[in-house]
Amino acid sequence: MNTEETTLDKIRNRPRFKMFTLLSKEDYAVNLKEYLSSHAGEFEGNVNKEVATICVKTEDDNYWKPQLALRVEAEDEKTVIRGVFGPSSAVWTFFMFLYFLFTIFWMTFFTMYYVEQQIKTNEYPWALTLSFVMLFFIGLTYTAARFGQFKGKEEMLKLRKFAEESTLPFENKDQLPISPDS
Repeated sequence: MNTEETTLDKIRNRPRFKMFTLLSKEDYAVNLKEYLSSHAGEFEGNVNKEVATICVKTEDDNYWKPQLALRVEAEDEKTVIRGVFGPSSAVWTFFMFLYFLFTIFWMTFFTMYYVEQQIKTNEYPWALTLSFVMLFFIGLTYTAARFGQFKGKEEMLKLRKFAEESTLPFENKDQLPISPDS
């Protein structure tokens, strides 16, 4: 198994990785289902031939609880597994909505300020201040997302280990242990 990651993957709101395995898509799906059922006390999720969503079972269900979305593709006679860590789709949609909303408000207020400067009026003296407030809210949203990643770091490591171990043939799992920080 070979894994690829870039520096950009570490700073994204939804970190991602790419793994290669010699298992076929169908064999990997079977392997993933067997691995998920053998670790049912620790993980839960949905698996089909091309897509899987896995999460760690926890006592509390907070917004930062990470999920692992795996997409399986065939590429150059190898199977490529693309993994994306992120919150639930509802939380992800909410954060994207906040980014969109604050960015639109920032552009609107900054445009009002700019036009006001160009035509030399003083109708919107608050526009520049509000554009900085919107930048603050964008930064606050990003900080909340990074906080969620920090709080879910241990679960993300478990999910990463899950993804790596699920690529091994099911019979050989006891022979090749993988550490969570690899």
